[in-house]
Amino acid sequence: MIIHLVIRIITQITSATLIVGVDIAKFKHVARAQDFRGVEYGKPIAFENSLKGFEFFVSWFRKIMSEHGYKDVLVGKEPTGHYWLNLVHYLKEHHISCGVANPLHVKKSKELDDNSPTKNDVEDAKVIAQLVKDGRYAIPNIPLGIYAELREAMKIRDHLSTDLSVVQGRVHNWLDRYFTEFLGM
Repeated sequence: MIIHLVIRIITQITSATLIVGVDIAKFKHVARAQDFRGVEYGKPIAFENSLKGFEFFVSWFRKIMSEHGYKDVLVGKEPTGHYWLNLVHYLKEHHISCGVANPLHVKKSKELDDNSPTKNDVEDAKVIAQLVKDGRYAIPNIPLGIYAELREAMKIRDHLSTDLSVVQGRVHNWLDRYFTEFLGM
């Protein structure tokens, strides 16, 4: 099963595939485009985390695709908080392939390339594109409809269960400190 997934990930990138790396942020994302050999196309762009920004982003890489004869595109990104979800939903609606790079891999790869752990959106977008080029990404499973609602409900339930455990622990701590006889009854 895992071998088939790895083969699927590696064979998804061909000489006809434009690879786009996107560094995700709260308000503005940064993107860079390259081919399977690492040759960059176009200048890095920044685009807003909005419908208008997503449309600009898609038109940017489609222009590069038509100028250089690419048939496919693969957009890789780092799943930063919840800020990446809007972009993924937009791309999925437009049938554009997506991948996610592990944030720890991005950080380690960046340190290997330039020996600098500092945050730089333009460089991070390049590192993400490189990781995607090398097949070091995952395909996100974004449920829709009732399945999305169930996933969100489970996440909220897990948070509430954790919060309840923390509060219970605090109450027991206070009782043990100040009312030791209370639990002995």
